[in-house]
Amino acid sequence: MDKNYRNPKNDDGENVYGMRKITYLEKYGIKHFPYRGRRKYTPSMSQSVDTGMMISNDVFGLTIRQFERMYKECLHRRKTHEQWILNLRYPDKSSNKYLEYLQNCTDCNNDYLLCLENDPREKYLYKNLVKTIGAEIDIRKRQRLFIIQDMIHNACIPELTQISSGSLAEGLDLPGSDMDIMYVEHLIDVVQTERNIKYPTRYTTLIMEADTDHPGFTKLRFIAGGDGKIIRIHCDCNTHTCTTKFYLTVSHFLDGRIKLFRNACLHGPCISNANQNVDTAYCLRSRTIPHIAIPWVSRHRLQWPSTFVIDSIINYGCLLVPIGPKTLSHTYCDDLWRISFSVAEKSLVHSFNFTQILCYGLLKLTLKKIINTKDEVKDLLCSYFLKTALFWVSEEVHIDTFQLSKMYYCFSLCLQKLMAWVNKCYCPNYFIPEHNMFLGKINLNNHKILLDVLESIHCGGIDRLIQCIFPLYNDNENRRLLSTHSEFSFAMLDFLFYRINGHINEFVPKDIFCYYKGRAFIESLLKSETSSFIIDVCKYNYVNISQLAVQLLPPPNTLGNKYAIHKCYQRHFQDSIKTDAVSGWLLYASFFYVTGQFNVTLRLTDYVLSKCSPGMVFKCGGHSCGHRDRYKQNVHFTMTLNEKMKIAIVSSVSFLKHSSLLPAELRLENKDFRIPPVVLSHCLRFLCNHHLGDVLNRQQALRDLYLTVEEGYLIPYRAELSDSFTIVGVCYDISGAKDTAYQCYEKALQFDGRLSSTAKKRISHRNGN
Repeated sequence: MDKNYRNPKNDDGENVYGMRKITYLEKYGIKHFPYRGRRKYTPSMSQSVDTGMMISNDVFGLTIRQFERMYKECLHRRKTHEQWILNLRYPDKSSNKYLEYLQNCTDCNNDYLLCLENDPREKYLYKNLVKTIGAEIDIRKRQRLFIIQDMIHNACIPELTQISSGSLAEGLDLPGSDMDIMYVEHLIDVVQTERNIKYPTRYTTLIMEADTDHPGFTKLRFIAGGDGKIIRIHCDCNTHTCTTKFYLTVSHFLDGRIKLFRNACLHGPCISNANQNVDTAYCLRSRTIPHIAIPWVSRHRLQWPSTFVIDSIINYGCLLVPIGPKTLSHTYCDDLWRISFSVAEKSLVHSFNFTQILCYGLLKLTLKKIINTKDEVKDLLCSYFLKTALFWVSEEVHIDTFQLSKMYYCFSLCLQKLMAWVNKCYCPNYFIPEHNMFLGKINLNNHKILLDVLESIHCGGIDRLIQCIFPLYNDNENRRLLSTHSEFSFAMLDFLFYRINGHINEFVPKDIFCYYKGRAFIESLLKSETSSFIIDVCKYNYVNISQLAVQLLPPPNTLGNKYAIHKCYQRHFQDSIKTDAVSGWLLYASFFYVTGQFNVTLRLTDYVLSKCSPGMVFKCGGHSCGHRDRYKQNVHFTMTLNEKMKIAIVSSVSFLKHSSLLPAELRLENKDFRIPPVVLSHCLRFLCNHHLGDVLNRQQALRDLYLTVEEGYLIPYRAELSDSFTIVGVCYDISGAKDTAYQCYEKALQFDGRLSSTAKKRISHRNGN
């Protein structure tokens, strides 16, 4: 062999005149890497008997055995303190990052079940809680859903911030849970002290005056108007300062807000809709937390809440809700406002781990299925007291205490905390402990009875708790608890989304640029969200905004560049037909009717009526809704939300007050209103045949329209029946049947809730009033 032979491909400049030496590093694929620390030992490598490589010491001064031992110890510590580590890594568990983490944890449920194998009772309790409340990923999706909905609303209407609150926004979708919405008004500034005011003031400015006799409540004194001058809106002459100071009273504030709603009623500080399933609270915001709550920031606590959550609460401040203490009459507390930490409490619940969430749900179920079933103590406790107990317990123990294997133990800690409060008749507010939340509810006259009930729950142990809340199912039911959860939990999530979008929003932007701003914001969300469900929610909101924005375009028949206007309409319609099975197509049909293309409108209404079958589901979504089984038969959990809606969901068509797509004959109300899809379809068919002179088909469409409304076919809300009968009356009016028309107007006024003002006016005009 010629030792002087050189192979240029293999030559790296070493051993030019002989065989190149191959090192162990090169032979076994070990790469060099810089290490700037001080090495205790020099790594030595040698060939083992099986021709493998053996490293005696690593570069960090550890033998392989030492490294393996320390690695196992590290894994054990990580498992033991898993919740503490997750709390540090994901302080906000409603975030997109944590949702992505959960989606990547494919073995989460198996890990949960393995840690419960030693106690079948804990396992049974866990399975039933998951069946009732949902898996952790379901809960986080609900939380994220409400966050996204609020963000989109606030992008479109920045002057009125929407905050979803209550147990639904916290992720618990239990039977009886109402929707709670707070609106923060930005035209009024609230400050702690006068030196915080910057002149000239842009908005009306109020100063918080703490009430020492009622911790947790404050007065709001007027100090300046938008022009920098003192304004005098209302003077409460029951106060000794009424001659020199002027306060914003609760009654004055609420009277101005309830006028914005139709057929609403007051429910505490909230304004409830006609069905009383949506509570809306108007409130003001202080950008700093009140002085009385400052000790909460530095209060001694173990590991929860994290510094990140505390800082976010401090940065937000607090809300001021228009309601006074329950122990005072309305006359004496009209100028007192409750200091609310609703946003802070939602942040705290969003920072809960899964065990804390399940414990919260178990407390609420205990209240509903055990405590409130006893007449002598019913309504003494509320879920807010239970949540407060969980807050205090979470703060006083290590976060690793809240593990699934200790779930009943955590529940009993909260129960003991509650029992101690009832025994003293004192429930300290989490942020303002001086505020006793039991005042006006629990006192020395009734606390013994309640304490006996709580002690019986505690003494009964986990067996009694399971027996009362989750009576034993048969074996087949037990095996099916989690096996079907992944397939059917999607229906609960979908129907919650339909429920959110199903209620009538009293506030919609009147400027098309607000809608465009909202669409731009959604486009940015689509780039950052990772959950397929949340992405579908964003897409739905995008096309829903297109349905509303298209109605604010110039009228289709506007003189000028009609081609450009129609092209703009077509772009919006391409989006709007993706919302559900029919509403987008009906807007398209209205467009062709307004532009005089009646035959095209008739073909589109034929298509819509073919889609509106009895098997379709309306976007109601409440627990009392009886359509879930039918919905699950028509769709599959592997479908996207948009695919499911186009197959199984129909919804009413929303028309804005000055919509360019609303037929002139239906410009009845000076308001935004909804028309059920079958009602609008038959109405458009009647109007088209009327213009085409087809009397036979016109009469047939009118009969179909009347029967649809009379039978309430695919009309989900009673609130829409009044408008529907009014539309029938208008069509009879057009056909010349005046008497029948007025009979329809009279029927339109026979329903509870929102009534058609057009029907009132036409009956009044006929009677000569």
